[in-house]
Amino acid sequence: MKNIIGIIYLLITFSDMAMAQTDTQKIDELITAYASIKEFNGSVLVSKQGKILLKKGYGVKDIQKQTFNDEKTVYLTASITKTFTSVMILKLSELKLLSLDDRLSKYFPDFPHADSISIENLLTHTSGVYDYVQNADFMYNAASKPADQKTMLSLFKDKKLDFQPGTDWKYSNSGYMLLGYIIEKITKMRYDQAIRAYIFKPLDMANSGFDYANLNDSVKATGYYSDSGKDYTKVAPIADSTVLYAAGSIYSTVGDLFKWHEALNANRLISKAMAEKMYSPNKFHNYGYGWTVDSLYNKRIVSHSGGFWGFRSNLARIIDDNICIILLDNTETPGLDNITKMIVAILYKQPYTLPHAKNAVKLHEDQLKKYLGTYQIKESNLELEIKLEAGALVAYPKQGPRAEMSATDATHFFLKEQENFEITFEKAQHTNSYIIKISVNGKTRSGQKM
Repeated sequence: MKNIIGIIYLLITFSDMAMAQTDTQKIDELITAYASIKEFNGSVLVSKQGKILLKKGYGVKDIQKQTFNDEKTVYLTASITKTFTSVMILKLSELKLLSLDDRLSKYFPDFPHADSISIENLLTHTSGVYDYVQNADFMYNAASKPADQKTMLSLFKDKKLDFQPGTDWKYSNSGYMLLGYIIEKITKMRYDQAIRAYIFKPLDMANSGFDYANLNDSVKATGYYSDSGKDYTKVAPIADSTVLYAAGSIYSTVGDLFKWHEALNANRLISKAMAEKMYSPNKFHNYGYGWTVDSLYNKRIVSHSGGFWGFRSNLARIIDDNICIILLDNTETPGLDNITKMIVAILYKQPYTLPHAKNAVKLHEDQLKKYLGTYQIKESNLELEIKLEAGALVAYPKQGPRAEMSATDATHFFLKEQENFEITFEKAQHTNSYIIKISVNGKTRSGQKM
């Protein structure tokens, strides 16, 4: 009887191992495929139920030095920083050192409209405070230099509110800048010192920090951008940590971010009740306290992406099944969210597709001009302008970066930097106008020309 039980145990164990190995192989194959078409260049960690399925680097860490990414490569995580800022604020709230209902005027009495802006508004991007990164002159001419609090506040303090606090949603790095300064006022420490003391040191996140520009580490990745298409060979400038600050200054590794995930899942930093509030979207947008809240295959996914010069990142977590997906990239490729969704599909035995390089054709400008104009994508509340530049169609979202398009024939196109985005133009019935259809990951959205 003992032998039979032992054999059954071994069969179950080997079956579980084979399943995990199969998922590992599929995810590795997926990432390798994206890397082969220059839509991923970085490090990946995928875990399920606390077990790491894949922890690996892909592509070049430094072109000049001819070094390659691995599991220990350090990257600028950009806006994943906001998850740390949020938890720090919630920790201080549980310690009764602040209240989420506190008004900004308690900490910055001279800030305009401070009496109507709460800490919760700052956490959820419902404050209406102008986002300082929209100041192109400062960002492109001064962001690489240290900036004090007065300088940073001057970029948004006297700007008109985008809306009355608590009445709408708009992403604001300035809001998280203010949260960082509030942390300093309460803890009597610099923001980076507070995060180290309350989070990094207790979690042994020894490979994480803040001053990426002055990090002299052999495992540090160089960030790259492209002037055209996927030619990610231009070295990106690095913004000073005082400019990115509590909104985007943290650098880390996939291993350290896995420790972050595990600590949050185990409620080591804040209570489970507070975490549930953190993962609850506000009424205007699917954003909670420093986390985007979404669902896929009837599973709740909490995540945050990041992007700054030369770097892209995504941290996604399915809390109920203890799944963690970390993607850190040292190029400005835009498709990490799509890669994340494909990995989730693999983990839940759902259909997914491997990307492949598409063959582009050259069309005459006369064939392209009929598609020019502004389209309204109702399902996504997206306004998209199509322009003609240097013989190619270029998509300009109302909010977001331009995206160059390549043609596969006279009516079908794809984004040059993200080939899984497919665009089709169809003539509208009874008019001379056109309809645009955008397909990605099996979902199609359409819009009329305005």
